[in-house]
Amino acid sequence: MEKNKGPRLLLIPLPVQGHINPMLQLAQILHSNAFSITIIHTSFNSLNPSNYPHFNFCCIQDGISETESSTSDLLNFLIQLNTRCVKPFKECLGKLLSEEPIACLISDAMCYYTQDVATSFNLPRLVLRTSGASSFVAFTALALRGKGYIPIQESKMEDEVTELPPLRVKDLPMINTKEPDKYYEVLYNSVNKTKTSLGVIWNTFEDLESSSLATLSQQFSVPMFPIGPFHKHFPTNNNTSSCSSLIPQDQNCISWLNKHKPESVVYVSLGSLASITEEEFLEIACGLVNSDHPFLWVVRPGLVHGYEWLEPLPSGFVENIEGRGYIVKWAPQQEILAHEAIGLFWTHNGWNSTLESICEGVPMICMPCFTDQKVNARYVSHVWKVGLQLENGMERGEIEWTIRKLMEGDIEGKEIRDRALKLKEEAKVCLGLGGSSCSSLERLVAHILSLELFNFEAS
Repeated sequence: MEKNKGPRLLLIPLPVQGHINPMLQLAQILHSNAFSITIIHTSFNSLNPSNYPHFNFCCIQDGISETESSTSDLLNFLIQLNTRCVKPFKECLGKLLSEEPIACLISDAMCYYTQDVATSFNLPRLVLRTSGASSFVAFTALALRGKGYIPIQESKMEDEVTELPPLRVKDLPMINTKEPDKYYEVLYNSVNKTKTSLGVIWNTFEDLESSSLATLSQQFSVPMFPIGPFHKHFPTNNNTSSCSSLIPQDQNCISWLNKHKPESVVYVSLGSLASITEEEFLEIACGLVNSDHPFLWVVRPGLVHGYEWLEPLPSGFVENIEGRGYIVKWAPQQEILAHEAIGLFWTHNGWNSTLESICEGVPMICMPCFTDQKVNARYVSHVWKVGLQLENGMERGEIEWTIRKLMEGDIEGKEIRDRALKLKEEAKVCLGLGGSSCSSLERLVAHILSLELFNFEAS
């Protein structure tokens, strides 16, 4: 257990990989700015306190069954989490407040149940948005529901969303569900409880999303703190995501990368939640092989519907790619993207992956699956122009063509690579003294201290 070193903050992440990582990175940033940290986490995807000796931990029993905790049904999981966690969170919060003063609560925006509980204790609540600002602009545009966009109609998929350029209807942050009203309810609650918070923390930076941040500042009356990229606040060897990984990482792939020339390897990872069909899996395999470029491919257990791991691959496939292809169950992604051998990242465009790729100047092949990934992919390909999107699903010919275009340096591919390197530099500058994220972090620290002082005077 840590020694109390400054005002105490309570942080509560949404218990899925892509949300745990940035919350723990934020905890580390705030701890380095003289705050004491307590992490409140659920029994589902429970964290290991021994990995973070400088934090305190409090586990709440969420009461979610094994069926309900299946993140393959993300919508139902979110609803159950925000229902079942209210009582145990309230009990936990009451106990912690009885032991010592707390400056504020910082919760994931999707843990919207925390707002009313915090209010009942007069505890200030800040929100961490683990998605980008651009996708949150789309999330907040709830008026779209009355304009025929939700539920999405197949006949309108290619239509432009005039209120949200450059998005088309197909780029809206939706999930596949037969209950669109429930999805709308989750969005509504998340957005409204964010609006009633006392500030929003973003894992992004001004130069990347200045327009979207400005739009949100007009829509919300709460302060905004874009202090990202979170993972770049610390040296590469201080890797919070390794400690918080829910799947063991294969470190042998780094040794494999060391044997390859600079910018020669295609890295493929579709994140911790996405799933694909057997047919799509085989198209990816054939496209990678036919491209004639070395590839490092993350195939998460359960990625392919109905299979445990690599069973759908043709007999002899793994043996035939030896030396040119390497397949792992999970990988240390930040270390991989920073490796000189990586020339291209084929990604699902989760925000963490997108931002990590931008920070290393690695061009992207975009293959979004749901929610904010769709918005991120559109921005990567049509606003920041540091990647290309697979628009026609997973077809081996298009996969091969796209890899070759970005890896073999035609004019468009070179322009994409040049823009990616420019964004990498901007991401580096924002964290330096006087940079936008550095200044925003200073404002955040001052804001939290002002909340603590207000709390003290009110009590």
